[in-house]
Amino acid sequence: MHTFITGEIGINHNGDLKLAKQLIDMAVEAGCDAVKFQKRTVEKVYTKEYLDGPRESPWGNTQRDQKNGLEFNETEYDEIDRYCKEKGIEWFASAWDKDSQIFLRKYDLKYNKIASAMLVRDDILETVAEEGKYTFIATGMSSYEEIDHAVEIFKKHACPYEIMHCNSTYPMPANEANLKLIKVLADKYGCKVGYSGHETGIIVSVAAVAAGASSIERHITLDRTMYGSDQKASIEADELKEMVREIRIVEEAMGNGEKVLSEGELATRKKLRGC
Repeated sequence: MHTFITGEIGINHNGDLKLAKQLIDMAVEAGCDAVKFQKRTVEKVYTKEYLDGPRESPWGNTQRDQKNGLEFNETEYDEIDRYCKEKGIEWFASAWDKDSQIFLRKYDLKYNKIASAMLVRDDILETVAEEGKYTFIATGMSSYEEIDHAVEIFKKHACPYEIMHCNSTYPMPANEANLKLIKVLADKYGCKVGYSGHETGIIVSVAAVAAGASSIERHITLDRTMYGSDQKASIEADELKEMVREIRIVEEAMGNGEKVLSEGELATRKKLRGC
C-alpha cells in the first residue's frame, strides 16, 4: 500500500518562480510523490467585465492585474519542468480551460487533474480524457449525476482515472469531511478514491488514508499569512513533513486484514499462558 501524496502548490507561488522552487523543495524534503500547479488562460476563463472589475493586489487594482500576476508563462514552466526533473519529483497541473490543457502537453507529464470547478466542463473533460493519462478527478461541489457524466467521458476514451473525495470549502471544518464517503464512492464507481483536503491541520488527511483513500492532495505554503486566497487552507513545511510521516505509519499499521499472531504476541502468549 502506497498512498500517492501531492503537494498542491496551485497559485500559492504568487507568480514568483523563486517561491515556486522553494515550495517544490518543501514537497521533496517532506517525501511527497508530486507537486501540482494550476494553469489558466486568463482572458478565456474570465469575462472582460469581470477582469475589468476592481481588486486590490500586489500587481495592480483590477481583477485582470491579479489574475495575470498569478500566472506563469512558458519560460517559467520550462524552468519548473527542468527543476522538478532535477529534484526527482513529478509535477502536473489542473487546467482551467482547453488551451491551457493543450499547452501542458508540451511537458509529457504522467498525470492530469480535473479540478472540482471544472468537473462540469465537457470541453475540458474531453480534452483531458483523450490524452489517456492517469487522471485525478476532484468531486467537490458535485452531485452524483455530475460525477457520473464525467466518469462516462473517461470511460469512453478508456482513460485511467481516480476519483478524489473533496469538500470545496476554504478552509473546511473537520466536521464536514465526511470521510465515510470515500468507501461509498469506491464501491459505487469501482475505482480508487483519493482525498483532496482543504482543512486546517493534518489529522483529517491522515484519517482519510485509514478510511481507504489511495491518494492525498493538500495545498502547501511557506507561510499561511502570505497574500492569496488558498493560503489559509494550506499546510506549512513542518505540517507537511508530519503528515507524510504519519500517513506512512498508517499504511504499515493497516496490515493485510489476516488474523496472524506476531512474534511479539507469541512471546507474550508463552509468558502469560505458558504455551
